Amino acid sequence: MIGSGLAGATAALRLAEQRRVAVITKRSLEDGASVWAQGGIAAVLGEQDSFQSHVEDTLNAGAGLCDPEATRFIVEHAPRAIAWLSEQGVPFTLEDGQLHLTREGGHSHRRIVHAADATGAAVQHQLYPRMKAHPNITLLDHHMLVDLITSQKLHLSGRSCLGVYVLNELTDEIETIAATHTLLATGGAGKVYLYTTNPDTATGDGIAAAWRAGCRIANMEFIQFHPTCLYHPHAKSFLISEAVRGEGGILRLPSGERFMPDHDPRAELAPRDIVARAIDFEMKRQGLDCVFLDITHKGKSFITEHFPTIYQRCLELGIDMATDPIPVVPAAHYTCGGILTDLQGKTDLERLYAIGETACTGLHGANRLASNSLLECLVMATMASRHILEQPVQPPHALPLWDSSQVTDADEEIVISHNWDELRRFMWDYVGIVRTDKRLERAAHRLRLLSEEIREFYANFHVSRDLLELRNLVMVSDLIVRSAQARHESRGLHFSRDYPFTLDQALPTICPGLIPEG
Repeated sequence: MIGSGLAGATAALRLAEQRRVAVITKRSLEDGASVWAQGGIAAVLGEQDSFQSHVEDTLNAGAGLCDPEATRFIVEHAPRAIAWLSEQGVPFTLEDGQLHLTREGGHSHRRIVHAADATGAAVQHQLYPRMKAHPNITLLDHHMLVDLITSQKLHLSGRSCLGVYVLNELTDEIETIAATHTLLATGGAGKVYLYTTNPDTATGDGIAAAWRAGCRIANMEFIQFHPTCLYHPHAKSFLISEAVRGEGGILRLPSGERFMPDHDPRAELAPRDIVARAIDFEMKRQGLDCVFLDITHKGKSFITEHFPTIYQRCLELGIDMATDPIPVVPAAHYTCGGILTDLQGKTDLERLYAIGETACTGLHGANRLASNSLLECLVMATMASRHILEQPVQPPHALPLWDSSQVTDADEEIVISHNWDELRRFMWDYVGIVRTDKRLERAAHRLRLLSEEIREFYANFHVSRDLLELRNLVMVSDLIVRSAQARHESRGLHFSRDYPFTLDQALPTICPGLIPEG
C-alpha cells in the first residue's frame, strides 16, 4: 500500500483481515491530505433526499464528463461506507441523536456527514491507532516510492506489477519490496502549483509512477482550485471549508459589495469552479490581493459550534470570523484526473490498483462535487480490497536489487530547489484557472527543458526525495499541459480563452502510458 490517507488506511484495514500488508508513507501517517479535509462525506441519508438527486448533482458539477455507471455505483455505496466508519468509532456530529447533515455548494440537499469542521482528522484519528495496533500491518514511515517493478522491465511475459523500489530516508538506501498486489493511494498533485491547499507530500508520485509503468492517465487538465484558501502571510495552505458558504457565508469585495449573484444564479452555492473563476475575475478586474468571506451575520455561537477549528485558527492569526470577514484566495486543491481504473480499482497492469485522488474512476468528470472525494476513497478502497481478497494467494516474484553502481554523489540540491520553484511558478502563471494556447505552449517549452535536466540528474546522481518529487512533478505537469492542449473547448475546471465554448459531446482526455524501459 503506497499512501496512508483515507483510501490507503481503509484498504489496509480491510485487507489485513486476511493478508499481510505493508503501508508505505513518505513521512508519517498524519501527513496526508485526508487529515486536512474539513467539510465531510457526501451520502444520501435524509428522508427528502435520493440517490438519483445525488447522481444528478454529481453529473451537473462534472459538466457532462462523469461516467454515469461509476457515479451511481459510488453514490449507492455511500450509506454502507458511513456505517463502516461509524463502526470504527468516528465521532460524527449528531443532532437530536441523528447524524447532522450539512449542505455544500452544488448539492440540492443536506447530505454531508461531518465531524464538526475537521472530518478528515476525526476519521483518521480513529483509523490510525487501529493500523498501528494491527498485527498484519507493517508501517514503513519515511519511505518514498521510486518506481514500480513491472514484468516488462524484467522481460517477463504479460503486463503486471511485481513490487516496488522505495527510498528509505532513514538509511538513505533504496529497498526492493516484492508484493502479490500493489495499491497506489498517493493522493493528488497540488504541489505542481505555487498556491495550493495540499500538504507538501502531494507531488503526484503514484500518477507519475503508473504512467512510467505503462498505465493510461485520464483527464489531467481538470485541476480543481478551492475558491477560499485563507489569505494570510503566516497561514500555509489553510482552506476555509465549503461548508462556510453552505451555511450562509457571503463573498464580498473589499468595499463590502456582494459579487457572486452577478456570476451565477446559485451565488455562493455554485460549484467550486464557477466560484473560483468569479473570484479570479474580480481580483484581476480590480487588482485585488484577495476577496472576503463573510459569515458574521450568523453570530458567534453558531460559528463556534459549526466551525470550531476554522474559528480558532483564524483567531490565532488575528481574525475573529464572528466579527470580521475572512480574507480568501483560490488555490489548487484537487486533482480530478489520474490513473484510469475500473470500479474495482484495477489499472492497466495486473496486480496494480489505484484508489483515492490518484485514480480516475470517472466519478468527478470535469469538476468534483464537494465531499464526493472522501466518499470515493472509502468506496473504492473497499472494492479494491474485496477484489484482491478474492484472488488466490501466490508467492511474490524474486526481484533484483536496485543498481546504484553508476551513481555519483553530487551537490545538486540548489539546482533542484531552483527548478522546483520555477516549475510551480510557471504552472501557476500559464496553466492556472484561466488558460490560453500561448500560455500552454510556454509551459510545454519550459517543461521540455526541465525534463531533459531531470533525466540527466536521475541517471547520474544520488537519488533523494527532492529529486524524486521534482521528477514526478515535472511528469505530472507535462500530463496536465498535454491534456489541456488536447481539449479544444471550455468544460468544467478547464477554461480556455481561445475555446470559450463547450462542445456538444463530452469526451475524456486519455494519455497513453510510457513504454517501460528494460
